[in-house]
Amino acid sequence: MTESKWIDISQPLTNEMAHFPGDTPLDYSLTYSIEQTGSVNVGQMTGSLHTGTHIDAPFHYDSKGITIDDLDINLAIGKAKVIDVSDVEKITAETLQGFDFNGISRVLLHTSLPNNPNRFPDKMPDLDPGAAPLLKEKGVKLIGVDMPSVDAPDSKDLATHHALYNNGIFILENLMLDHVVPGDYELIAIPLAITGADASPVRAVLRSLS
Repeated sequence: MTESKWIDISQPLTNEMAHFPGDTPLDYSLTYSIEQTGSVNVGQMTGSLHTGTHIDAPFHYDSKGITIDDLDINLAIGKAKVIDVSDVEKITAETLQGFDFNGISRVLLHTSLPNNPNRFPDKMPDLDPGAAPLLKEKGVKLIGVDMPSVDAPDSKDLATHHALYNNGIFILENLMLDHVVPGDYELIAIPLAITGADASPVRAVLRSLS
C-alpha cells in the first residue's frame, strides 16, 4: 500500500500577501548577504502573527486566556475532517448538523471564499456563533477555516471567537482548501512556542486517511 503524500494547506508567506486592515504587513528581507559576511545569508522577518495561516491563542480575544506557548500541541496534530460548506454564505448549526463527526475532534471548513492570499476579502461567509455548542456536542476541539477570521473584519465583540472559546474549541485561520477533496485526513498544524504571544503562524499539512 502506497502511503499518501502530505498536502500543504498553508498560505505561502510573501511580502505581497494581504494582511488584516490596520495590522502590520509581512516583510522579509536579507539583513546580511554572503557577499557581506563571507559565509552566509541571514534574513529577518517582521509582521503580524495573524498574517497567513495561523492559530489563535485565547489571549488574542481574552486578556486572561492562555498564550500560544501554553497551547496543547496535541490539538493541532491528529485526525481531521474537511467538509465543504461552500454552498452557503451563513454557516450555522443546521448547516453542520448533517455531517458525520464521529471520532473527529478537528474540523476544517471549506467555505465559498476563494483562496487568494494576496487579496484581503471585502466580504466573508458568516460563521454563526450558534454553531459552537453543536461542535462541542460532537466532540470538536479545533476548527479551521479558509478565511482570515471566524468573525467579520469589522467585528468588535468577536462573538464567534468567544462562542468557540466558551465551548472549548480552538481556532485555525487562513487555510488553503480549494484544492482539497472533502474527507478524513491526518492534520499537522503546530504553532511556534512564542512566549506570551496571542497567535502563531503554522505550516498546516494534511494526509488522506482514505
